[in-house]
This record gives sequence, structure tokens and C-alpha cells, in this order.
Amino acid sequence: MLGVSVFLGEDLSEETKDYLVTMKNIGFKGIFSSLHIPEDDSTQYLKRLITLGEWSKKLGMELMVDISGSALTKIGLSFDDPAEITATGITGLRIDYGISNRVIADLSKVMKISLNASTITDKDVAELRAAEADFQQLEAWHNYYPRPETGLAKVDFIAKNSWLKQLGFRVMAFVPGNAELRGPLFESLPTLEKQRHMHPLAATLELLRDCLVEDVYIGDPKIDDKTQRQFEAYFNKDHLLLFAAPEKDSAYTQAVLGHHQNRWDPARDVLRSADARFKKISTVLPEDPKPRPKGSITLDNQLYGRYMGEIQVVVRQLSADEKVNVVAQIIPEDTSLLDWCTAGQQFEIQLSEN
Repeated sequence: MLGVSVFLGEDLSEETKDYLVTMKNIGFKGIFSSLHIPEDDSTQYLKRLITLGEWSKKLGMELMVDISGSALTKIGLSFDDPAEITATGITGLRIDYGISNRVIADLSKVMKISLNASTITDKDVAELRAAEADFQQLEAWHNYYPRPETGLAKVDFIAKNSWLKQLGFRVMAFVPGNAELRGPLFESLPTLEKQRHMHPLAATLELLRDCLVEDVYIGDPKIDDKTQRQFEAYFNKDHLLLFAAPEKDSAYTQAVLGHHQNRWDPARDVLRSADARFKKISTVLPEDPKPRPKGSITLDNQLYGRYMGEIQVVVRQLSADEKVNVVAQIIPEDTSLLDWCTAGQQFEIQLSEN
């Protein structure tokens, strides 16, 4: 499942509501928020929570809220009355610290509960089983890490998730946003440190494909319009949408735009458009040969004989070749997406509006 984050430090705006509608239409099904209140006006938090709960119910989205016992008390709610909690629109609680496993077990019989994936121990699992917790309602959620250099290492992350999966937990983690970042540091909110400034979709695919994660939430408040389109293309249409800039002095940029499929026998160095050489194409004249860094989009010219017209996207640095015209470049922020264009993957190249 995919999710977004909405924070309650400020009044909720129509812009936030519209963003949630857009993300729901793209395929996002969850909302994460937090009720950890250091010094904010708790009455405002309850008001905003109720508004967010109403929005999530109308949209049919789950609402998971990060909570501690004291924060819940500050807004007038109690673990002793879970029906009152769910009445706000909350569908689940993320329990971080200061709450006993007995209380967690009782709550799991009423609503979804996420535990801190990084701090769960065998002792916790044993106590939850003894308290007859509903493990179908328990999930393991990792933290996001606002401060640079404090995010998790991928190797340790995968090892932890493997253990959690053996116990039957569903695992969730965060990826960074790229439009509106959360303060006060504005350094993005990933779970993995290596993903701190990564493209949100590339980070999501890494978690889903490599890291034994089922649910991915965007930690920051927003992703940009271009990235929204890329999420929609991948999860609704099963193709990677890549944006490119035309190469100066090339007459063939238009020839490489549109839909492609990476061959089922994928090359090491390039994505090969499966049908490009079978399209009717006029003679491709040689252009000045140029180095081919990752993200270069190329078109084989007439010097390559029967390969003339082959379209490729370079995935590792290649040298210049007089038989190959460099006609466009994937924009830098999208090059990490190329790592996830595997055998048979559909992809689309569009010109960037910038």
C-alpha cells in the first residue's frame, strides 16, 4: 500500500485536501499523521485531527496516527475508550514508546496497531502473544529520520525486515518527498539514509523490490506534480515515465519520444527499445559523436548498418561512438529510475517542461 503524510502543526488547508484527493486518485490509500505534541495547542490538534479524519473517511483512506499516552490524554482521548478514538476517523495507531504490551494487545482487538519496527524484540512478541494480541492487526512500521546521517543502512534494514517477516508482521517504511519538505531541517524524511535525496518513486521501488517492505509512505508533506504523474504511470499503467531534455544540435530528438519496452533479454549497459528497429524510419545520418553518460538517449545511425534506428537509454557510462547519435538526456533527477527498468518493462519518454 502507498501512503502520504499530513502533519497537524498548522491548520489544514484546501490545498492539502486537494492534494489528498489527487493522491487517492493516483492510488494512494493511507494517511500518516502524528500527535506527538511538545508545546503546541492541544485543542487545535484535536480540531485538525477531526478534520483530517473526516477527509480520510470520505476518501476511503486509512488514517494511522503516531501517538504516545501523554499526547492522547492532552487532546482528551484515552486508550480505555478505543471507540472514542476511532470516532475521530483514526483507523490505526502507531505505538512508539511508553505504552505497555498489555494495552497494545487490547487495542489490537479493536483497530490496526503499528509497532516500531526498529525496537521490537522477541520479549515484546512473547508478551503480546501471552496477552492474546490480534497479530492480524499488528504491523511493523519503521521511523523516518529528519537529521542527515541518522537514517538506517540498507543491509541492516533488510536483515531486520527478514526477521519481522518470519514473525508474520507486515512491514512499512518511509521515502522522501521532493516538493514540500518538513521543517525545521528540511532535509527530507526517509527511513534509509541512502535515499535521503533520491527520487521518491525510485526509493519506493527499491523498498518494494529489494527490502521486504509491503507499505511505503512518503514522509514529507508533498511530492511535485511531475512525480505524481510518474507514480500514477507506474502503479496504474505499469510503465515508467521518464522525462528528458533534448540534445543540442540533434535533429532526431522527436524520434525517441513516446512508448517503449525494454527487451526481455536486457543488456548490461543500456535499455534497448524492443521494437525500435522494426519501425519504418528514414535514413539516420551521423551526428557529432559524444560521450554517453548514464541517462543518454541514443539513436543508431546509418554507420551501424542493420542496427540503424535502434533506440537505447544508457544505464552505465559509455564512450562516444561515431555510429551512435546522442539525441536527448534523461533529466538528472530521473536517472535513478533507470535502475528499475528491468526485463520487459514498459517505459515512456517525454520532454521535460523545464
